[in-house]
Amino acid sequence: MTELEAFRAEKDEFFASHPQSPLTREQKAGFHGLNYFPENEQLRIEAQVEEFSVKDGFDMQTSTGGVQHYERYGRISFSVEGETVELTIFRSEHGYFLPFVDSLAGRETYPAGRYLEPEVLPGGRFLVDFNLAYNPYCAYNEMWSCPITPVENRVRVPIQAGEKLFHG
Repeated sequence: MTELEAFRAEKDEFFASHPQSPLTREQKAGFHGLNYFPENEQLRIEAQVEEFSVKDGFDMQTSTGGVQHYERYGRISFSVEGETVELTIFRSEHGYFLPFVDSLAGRETYPAGRYLEPEVLPGGRFLVDFNLAYNPYCAYNEMWSCPITPVENRVRVPIQAGEKLFHG
C-alpha cells in the first residue's frame, strides 16, 4: 500500500465511524468509501510563489452566507496538459489555503471546488499535491459552512487528482 492509499483508507475509516465525520447517520449506513482519481505524480508540483507585495485582506464568502477572513498571500503558476494555470494562495491564522475549481466541476468534482493546504518549502516554494485535494465538508452535508472558491481560482483545465464528487 502506498502512502497515498494508506492516507485515503484512514480518511475513509474516519468518515465511516468517527463522531466528527461530516456524514449523516444515514450516509454512514451506506458508506463504502470516497471516490478518488488515481494517483497522478504530474500533479504533485513544487511551485515558486510570486508573493504579493501588498497582502490585502479578503473576506471569502461561505456556503451558509457568512464570511471567513484571509489575506491574498501570493500566486503560483504551473502547467497542466500544456496549459498554464495560475492560482492564488491565501493565508489565515490557520495557515495556507488553496481552494480551486477545475473544468470537471459538477461532473466529476464538487461544483463549489476542492481544497488544499500547500506545504511551505525553502526558498519561497510550495509543495502543491493535487492528489491530496479534498472536498469541503459542505459537499457531504449542508449543515457545514465552507468557504466558496473565489473566481480567481477557477481554472479551465481538468485537475484529475484527489477526491471526486461524492455520491452519498
